[in-house]
Amino acid sequence: MLRQRILTASILAALVVWMVLRLPITGFSAALLAVILPAAWEWARLVGLDKARDRLLYGGMVLIVILALWPLIDSTSFVGSLLVAVVASWCYALIWIRRYAERPDRRDRPTMIAAAGVIALAAPWVALVALREEFGARYVLFLLLLVWAADIGAYFAGRRWGRRKLARTISPGKTWEGVWGAAAAVLVFALIGIAALGVGVRWPWFVAICMVTVGFSIVGDLFESMLKRQCGLKDSGSLLPGHGGVLDRVDSLTAAAPVFLLGLYGMRG
Repeated sequence: MLRQRILTASILAALVVWMVLRLPITGFSAALLAVILPAAWEWARLVGLDKARDRLLYGGMVLIVILALWPLIDSTSFVGSLLVAVVASWCYALIWIRRYAERPDRRDRPTMIAAAGVIALAAPWVALVALREEFGARYVLFLLLLVWAADIGAYFAGRRWGRRKLARTISPGKTWEGVWGAAAAVLVFALIGIAALGVGVRWPWFVAICMVTVGFSIVGDLFESMLKRQCGLKDSGSLLPGHGGVLDRVDSLTAAAPVFLLGLYGMRG
């Protein structure tokens, strides 16, 4: 299983790096759809849509929203306003998670889960495309590596020192020690990013953005775990050998990407 996970992760990492660094912006935007739409197919299952036709219709709805937003990506004011609303939605998701943790027997309305999915899947597409357009491919790659570094830090710290459960009723494997491990890994990687990206005198702001971004990435991870638990699912799908579904791999990024770009807007002024 570990060998399979490593092989799949290596192939995916190579594809992602090529996609970020080599594709033109239009190709990059289209390639992101090849990630978002399978994730939408899997999210439809969390809504309770089991028939292929219904899941395709849900994916089509997500696609329509993205296509409607595509021409507006060039407007920084529009993207900034959208990101503020999305980040506010993720703050509400934290309350949603807490309520479920206190009452794990509750089941949320399918319409709420469906609406949350449209936001959670369309927003990172907008954020990543706008990030690539305005700040360049290096920032996109940095964001992806930042989230991966946090996952690795959390995994190893959790295995070595994990004792106190972060959200027992939602994701029993996650611990507070894993959170601190993620934070430590992110701090180191953010300091590397300051030099690699030429951040300059606003480096304290940049470090803060990275830390907050990874905090929200944990919220994104927990939110998907909460919805899977309501459905009695271990993984969102089985498309990626050893890794579950596409949604399982991008859940952290769904929250991280909008927060990171909004932070950069604030830093730029």
